[in-house]
Amino acid sequence: MGIALFIIGIIGWHVGMYGMFQKAGIEAWKAFIPFYNTWLIVEKCNIKKWWFWLQFIPIAGQFITIWITIIFTMHFGRFNLIEHSLVVFLPFIYFPYLGFSANAKWGGEKVVKQYKKSAAREWIDAAVFAIVAATIIRTFIFEAYVIPTGSMEKTLMVHDFLFVNKMAYGPRIPETPLSFPFVHNTMPFSETTPSYLTWIKLKYMRLPGYAPIKRNDVVVFNFPEGDTIINLPGYGSAQPYYDFVRRQGREAVWQQFGDNIIVHPMDKTDNYIKRCVGMPGDTVQVKESILYVNGQRAFQPKYSQTTYVVKTNGRPLDFDLLKSQYNIDVRNDEKTEQLHEDLQNMFRQSGAYYMPLTHDDATTLRKVPNVISVERFVIPFDSSEATYSIFPYQLSLGWGVDNYGPIYIPKKGATVTLTPNNIAFYRRLIRVYEHHSLEEKDGTFIIDGKPETQYTFRYNYYWMMGDNRHNSQDSRFWGFVPEPNIVGKASLIWFSWDNGPRWKRIFKSIN
Repeated sequence: MGIALFIIGIIGWHVGMYGMFQKAGIEAWKAFIPFYNTWLIVEKCNIKKWWFWLQFIPIAGQFITIWITIIFTMHFGRFNLIEHSLVVFLPFIYFPYLGFSANAKWGGEKVVKQYKKSAAREWIDAAVFAIVAATIIRTFIFEAYVIPTGSMEKTLMVHDFLFVNKMAYGPRIPETPLSFPFVHNTMPFSETTPSYLTWIKLKYMRLPGYAPIKRNDVVVFNFPEGDTIINLPGYGSAQPYYDFVRRQGREAVWQQFGDNIIVHPMDKTDNYIKRCVGMPGDTVQVKESILYVNGQRAFQPKYSQTTYVVKTNGRPLDFDLLKSQYNIDVRNDEKTEQLHEDLQNMFRQSGAYYMPLTHDDATTLRKVPNVISVERFVIPFDSSEATYSIFPYQLSLGWGVDNYGPIYIPKKGATVTLTPNNIAFYRRLIRVYEHHSLEEKDGTFIIDGKPETQYTFRYNYYWMMGDNRHNSQDSRFWGFVPEPNIVGKASLIWFSWDNGPRWKRIFKSIN
């Protein structure tokens, strides 16, 4: 359907231009020559020549072409907003009308000079230009982003407002270009109404010439398991569809939520922000809550935090005193007051606190007079979690949050031998991310209808983890992040709020 509409649009556009060229005194057959036709329009309408060359800018050039054709229609005496909207949205119908209707005549530059815009039209034109310009900037250059959860504490805090640099890894061409401006995947004031149309869907493409991701960059990306969601408040990526499927089975989930299950295009899945700790070709492993990359202990961000077991001499901790005197702010997401209350209850019951702390905070806390010990906490193995929540969801591996791997991260062009023991790592990658059919019969793998023993990766993949290691839904739970899902690099905190501005965080770079 989309291809048919595209073909009709192209034919209608050029046929209309043929008639319009005749009326404008241009040889009509030249209307069918791409780009040369707009060059002739630029010459005929006395538009500055550099506007023609700006058409070759990816994506933005399409808006310039539309602007050139609007100028052309103005020389036919067409000035009102409805007529210009027809140029933008229905040129394959409107151009043939201008080209072959007796009611449409070429007026030339004289008609344009006689036209005076009303004040209202000036405002409308300015607003349209601002929307188009802002959409281009948001799509290809940078986008504002707000931290919604504490998964990156304390590197990034809830209600930090960021600029995400989309140029850093190469601007990505939108897969779904027809969407409501300035929002992501739902309409304003709605948690469930999609903000995009899938009439036109483009293949993944990223403009070349930019630097690749570097290890330990803080990256914004589309949530890989967000392609199918339960489209109800409180679900979405907070309670992923695939978690329900693994626990309850697909049939049971569809019976329960079927009318509210939708499929998002890749570029419209929820945005996540994590640290890229594993690069294509790396092997990562977590041992006793400590991350290793290629056998070496990984970089630990200064403000990252994990859970520590804190024991005192029997006297409870005063969290206000810790913050004011020792600069230890025990916080977690937006529930800090509740966290402190829960910690005090935990202390009364067990004589110990399980507290999220940075490495420096843990070191400082050991110096507090009533503190006896501060030890890193390792989450024990949970067989239920391993089966349903820990990628690749195989109990036999014995992997958990704090003892995970080793796991190899696929690299573009690398080839692996497929076996019944490793297919769980690559099943979703082959089917969903790289768009192949995959059947498994008696230990044999049939890819796109052919028996295969090996698979060569089409894309690079990355391993993302939150700096708040015990409060982060990350690659340990849903696996690899494919290259097409990468949105951009988190570069700058331009504002921060927590019951008032956090002045020390404003205009802080992200490391």
